[in-house]
Amino acid sequence: MSLRLATFNVENLLTRFDFTGFRNQLRQDRVIKLFEVSSEGVYQQLEQARVIAATDDTRQMTALAIADADADILCLQEIDNMAALQAFEYGYLFRMVGNGYRQKFLVEGNDSRGIDVAVLMREETRDGQKIELQDIRSHAMTTYRDLDLFDEELALTNRIDDKIFKRDCLELDLLIGGRPFSLYVVHFKSMGNPREGLDGRQSTMPIRRAEARAVRRIIEDRFGAGQTDKKSFAICGDMNDYQERVDVIGRRGAGYRFEHQDEAESALDVFSHDGFAENVVRRREALDRWTLYHTRGPQEQWLCQLDYLWLSPALAAHNAGRLPEIIRNGQPYRTIFPPGQEVERYPRTGWDRPKASDHCPVVMTLDLP
Repeated sequence: MSLRLATFNVENLLTRFDFTGFRNQLRQDRVIKLFEVSSEGVYQQLEQARVIAATDDTRQMTALAIADADADILCLQEIDNMAALQAFEYGYLFRMVGNGYRQKFLVEGNDSRGIDVAVLMREETRDGQKIELQDIRSHAMTTYRDLDLFDEELALTNRIDDKIFKRDCLELDLLIGGRPFSLYVVHFKSMGNPREGLDGRQSTMPIRRAEARAVRRIIEDRFGAGQTDKKSFAICGDMNDYQERVDVIGRRGAGYRFEHQDEAESALDVFSHDGFAENVVRRREALDRWTLYHTRGPQEQWLCQLDYLWLSPALAAHNAGRLPEIIRNGQPYRTIFPPGQEVERYPRTGWDRPKASDHCPVVMTLDLP
């Protein structure tokens, strides 16, 4: 019996327009910046037309990436609400590629922009095993005080009664063909602006580390500390941190070289330092583990993994030798691929946009013990 499990940050699957760019130039789309727009009413009309015109191509590519992942259970990030999820699932996944999902789950979380984590599930796996939801729990309201996770680093930007998860940790208890499987879907704190001499990743790492510690505590409280290695669970989502990266050195026209390096610290060390869970993407070659291309000009460009399938030791061992897949066909043409990794992009993919997402779906076929 096999299960296809995937995670994908689809980026801003929204049902609303953002008109704040009229007064905040930093939030104004680059197309509208080319034109002189003096009236807020005209600006709103232009922004609506721009978003509607661009969204269809973008969501077609998002749907194609999901179809290529062909998952039985799909963990999603950056979903506005259930209405957005239902409209996308029916209008794109089902109508466009015939690859829909009957079971949909979303709980409103804490993100200030209103983007949530969600789960899509088939009623059966591809080989006919029933997928049943036994229970679902949101941990969005859990505070630092609740889990005794507050410390001096967090006190610089947070209060003890603040919520730990900046979006949520959505916990699902499932039966797959009668076998128990627990799923934890997350979207950790994004890397912010530099602060007090620290770059955006370092300045926000204490929050992500606390989120990772909270996920681990939730799992240990559920199964018992020291007993989790025998259970079947997976932690999936965009964790906005990495333990390694591939530096892309060079510029267009002159060529590139690629250098792998390990990071001195990561919030995700909470999962890996003692074997609590395995990041199965690390089974791939070092230059072929990335799920996102980051750039701020030729002096700062690298490939890194932000999207994860962490498996419990029992589940990882039961699937020893299996490799996860990374679907990169929806990447924009500006993404720089190491030699031998080039893919055929989806139709109408642009240099920077439209695109399926800046993130790549990660999917793995698992046998449950």
